[in-house]
Amino acid sequence: MEVWHHKLEAAPASSPHVVTLGNFDGVHRGHRELLEHAAARARDQKLPAAVVTFDPHPTVVVAPERKPLLLMTLSQRLAEFELAGMDLAWVIPFSRSFSELSPGAFLRELNRALSPVECHVGKAFRFGQNRAGDFHTLEAWGKQAGCRVFAHALKAPDGGRLSSTRIRQALDAGEVGQAAELLGHPYALTGIVVEGERRGRHLGFPTANLHWEQEQLPACGVYVTEVHGRSLEFPRLGLTNIGQKATVTGQVLSVETFLPGFEGDLYGVSMELRFLQRLRGERRFEDIAALRAQIASDVAQGQAWWDNQRLG
Repeated sequence: MEVWHHKLEAAPASSPHVVTLGNFDGVHRGHRELLEHAAARARDQKLPAAVVTFDPHPTVVVAPERKPLLLMTLSQRLAEFELAGMDLAWVIPFSRSFSELSPGAFLRELNRALSPVECHVGKAFRFGQNRAGDFHTLEAWGKQAGCRVFAHALKAPDGGRLSSTRIRQALDAGEVGQAAELLGHPYALTGIVVEGERRGRHLGFPTANLHWEQEQLPACGVYVTEVHGRSLEFPRLGLTNIGQKATVTGQVLSVETFLPGFEGDLYGVSMELRFLQRLRGERRFEDIAALRAQIASDVAQGQAWWDNQRLG
C-alpha cells in the first residue's frame, strides 16, 4: 500500500480512484465493512482504492479541550487499511488552516488529486469549516464531478450507532466485552515491556510492565488478557492490572501483566495485550498479605475463565 503524507494542495494528481474518507479511529467493524466495500468496488472496476484520513485527530486542533483518547496509533490504522484492501492511504496533516477550508475547497483539491469515480463515507461523516460538509454536500458535488457518492450506516450488532466514541465509553466503564463487540475483536494495548518497581516479584507474582502506545486505557481494574509477544511461542493467559497501585502510595498509573507458568525475561520485548474479561475493579487492601491473597484469587479466577473459554 502506498502512503501519502501530503498537504491537501501539495498532493500530486493521480489516476481515478474509488475513495473513502474518515478518521477511522480504532478501525471498528463498521469502518472495516466500509473500507472492504470500497476496495471491492474498486476491484470490480479495475481501479485503485484510496482512503483519505487525517492526522492529528481534528479535535486536537479545533477543540483541544475535547480531544478524545485515541484507540489506535497512526501506524496501526495504516496497517488496518492495508489489510482491508486499500491501495493508497492519504494522511492529510490536519492544521488550523486546513480546518478553515470550505467543503467546496476541500472537494476541489480531492478531485484534482484522486479523480474519484466513487466516494464511500459513513452517514455521520462531516468535513470542512465548522463541519459544514455532509453526505448531501458530497452528493451534490458528485453529480457535477461525475462521482457516485454512497453513505453507509455504521450499525452495531445491537442495532445502535457504531462509533469510536461509543467504544471509548465502553472501555471507560471497563466493559471490554462490549468494546470487543463494537470493534469486531478484543481491544488491545501494544508496547514495549520495561522495568518496573519489581513489587509483583516480591509478592510472588512477577509482572511484565507495559509501556503502552495507545492513549485509551480500559478502566482501572484486573482483566483476563490474551498475551502475544516475540518471546512467547503461542498466545498466553495474562492477568493484567491497570491502576494507580492503590495499596502502595506514591505510584503512577501502570499496566502490569502476570503470565501464569511463564519463566523468562521479557524486558525490551514488544507485547500485545488483548482484553477479554474484567474480573474486578481497583481496590485498596489493608496490607500486603491481603493484597497477595487477592492476587492469588484473581489468578485462579482468571485461569478458570480462560480454561472454560478454551473448552467451550
